[in-house]
Amino acid sequence: MHHRRWAILAVLSLSVFVTVLDGTIVNVALPSLALELGASTRQLQWIVDAYLLVFTGLLLAAGGLGDRFGRRRALLGGLILFGLTSALAGSAGSASQLIGGRALMGIGAALIFPATLALLTNVFTDPIERAKAIGVWSGVSGLAVAAGPITGGWLLEHFWWGSVLYVNVPVTLLAIVGTLLLVPESAESDAPRLDLVGLLMSIMSIGILVYTIIEAPNWGWASTRALGGFLLAAVTTAAFVGWELRVEHPMLPVRIFTNLRFSAASISITSAFFALFGFVFLVTQYFQLVRGYSPLGAGVRVLPVATAVALSSVVAPRLVERVGTKAVVVTGLALMSGGFAWISLVSATTSYLEIAGQMVFLGTGLGFTTAPATESIMGSLDVDKAGIGSAVNDTTRELGGT
Repeated sequence: MHHRRWAILAVLSLSVFVTVLDGTIVNVALPSLALELGASTRQLQWIVDAYLLVFTGLLLAAGGLGDRFGRRRALLGGLILFGLTSALAGSAGSASQLIGGRALMGIGAALIFPATLALLTNVFTDPIERAKAIGVWSGVSGLAVAAGPITGGWLLEHFWWGSVLYVNVPVTLLAIVGTLLLVPESAESDAPRLDLVGLLMSIMSIGILVYTIIEAPNWGWASTRALGGFLLAAVTTAAFVGWELRVEHPMLPVRIFTNLRFSAASISITSAFFALFGFVFLVTQYFQLVRGYSPLGAGVRVLPVATAVALSSVVAPRLVERVGTKAVVVTGLALMSGGFAWISLVSATTSYLEIAGQMVFLGTGLGFTTAPATESIMGSLDVDKAGIGSAVNDTTRELGGT
């Protein structure tokens, strides 16, 4: 067991925080971008979604490359690319340039995210300590989603729109230094030939699915284009699965999905992050457009969900030791369901205290769900496949968020 493992966890948590933060920090800057860059409604949508499309589409491929060539190398390369492209996007002179910069940021994020969890799994070899470390990792990841609007709101009140992207630069520099000083290399031992076909097919199938999900509201969910997109995604996914079952050294051992523990955990994470991303988007719009708060005021009022996620993610592994993973995850999903049922009653005159209570319900449920489910996914795979296991976990999160 690595003697500096908790310091390494801090570096990995910082790395994952900045990538997840960027999924929501731009939302509060959209009115400024429409005014200063003359971005159309469709361009505003793609300023947000270009990052998520590339990020999600490349996760499985990036996880597989990390297993093959080294997770520390993937993390460092991703951090360098993420920092450089954040500066590029923050200096954009047009909406089209900003969309391109955000897409490039997604490549860096895809390299970073699975590498962090894979490295964590390799550093924390004791199952109990690893569960606690994954709880911290999950808490930071959930916290970053809710922290995006707060950070973005504060920056916009003091600086210009580009600051919500430039803020990534010093954070990535700190993470790069920490990685160079602390994080050990890890890669698949005796790595076989790279499954290039599987890698490309994974990019194609996930990319088509995410693109269709993003565009379906504009096309109409029952439109020919949307149905055709989902059909094409299903066909390419089936082809990917068929290839992975036949190839001698698959990038993703798809038979792992027959493991009920693994599959149930993946579905739980998708559901949880579908709920969280949707809630954060809606509640920030509610606070700004219905209650008239500033971007910073709206962001600060989301703090209860962020705090609840952080605390419950740390508590969840301890509860798992006493009552088991299934009981904790089911409790988490039930709390989230109850929270959303309560949230559905919100009106323009609902007191903030009541809304804060709803957010605590939701955040606690998320923490109880994601931390144990992530441990279930990582515990189902050999350490040599930690990168691809992390990528599956991360892809389920991002698909839910999309």
